[in-house]
Amino acid sequence: MASSKKSAGDGPLQAALALQRLGDDIAACRRCPRLVEWREQVARERRAAYRDQEYWGRGVPPFGDPDARVVIVGLAPAAHGANRTGRMFTGDRSGDWLYRALHRAGFANQPESTGRDDGMRLTGAYITSPVKCAPPANKPMPAERDNCRGFLDRELAIIDGRVFVALGAFGFQAVCSYFADHLGEGKRPVFGHGVEVPLGGSPQRWILGSYHVSQQNTFTGRLTESMLDDVFRRARQLAFGEGPSTTERPTRVVEPD
Repeated sequence: MASSKKSAGDGPLQAALALQRLGDDIAACRRCPRLVEWREQVARERRAAYRDQEYWGRGVPPFGDPDARVVIVGLAPAAHGANRTGRMFTGDRSGDWLYRALHRAGFANQPESTGRDDGMRLTGAYITSPVKCAPPANKPMPAERDNCRGFLDRELAIIDGRVFVALGAFGFQAVCSYFADHLGEGKRPVFGHGVEVPLGGSPQRWILGSYHVSQQNTFTGRLTESMLDDVFRRARQLAFGEGPSTTERPTRVVEPD
């Protein structure tokens, strides 16, 4: 059950410490045998281009500003991206797209993220995923998603987010599940690029849908950089009150089947 209230003692420092503990737990997790076997196999065999690098090969912690208002939720670490570098969306083509967009939107101090020590800093934004280990073929099983649910619940309870940008249907469903109590009984939002779901509360919270920054979307033109920029522009507008107006837009919500 999601709560919109934080305790009086919470703050950026407390959040940072709690997220560090969470990250340690994620890195040490071995709950899903299939994912553990795959992430470690990839780390041993490596891609030729990275054969001289030491792969992370563990669960990948979230990354970003503990005081973030915008929370970005993907799917899972990429086998030769975050599973190699140990940082979300770092070291692969999807991350190239995401970090360029975050830089243009004023959330990232640089447009390129290549490794944990590259100087990348996020301000006002935080990146996570419902599944913390790289899955074969980028397709986690429902049980694996459920095993990670506790991690996502913990971090969303720590981060006092205002806007949750879901990259793809998998992330969208995970965020909607966390905020199920805020959506209204019998309501099920439908994923789509640009969809906005108001969550109510004070302050107001939102879920924004975006196509994932995977190559199957970016190479085909289904997702363009201008489309991604629009999402993060809107996220900043809703989270910080920047821009023309934060008036509620139409949101697609349907009854359960």
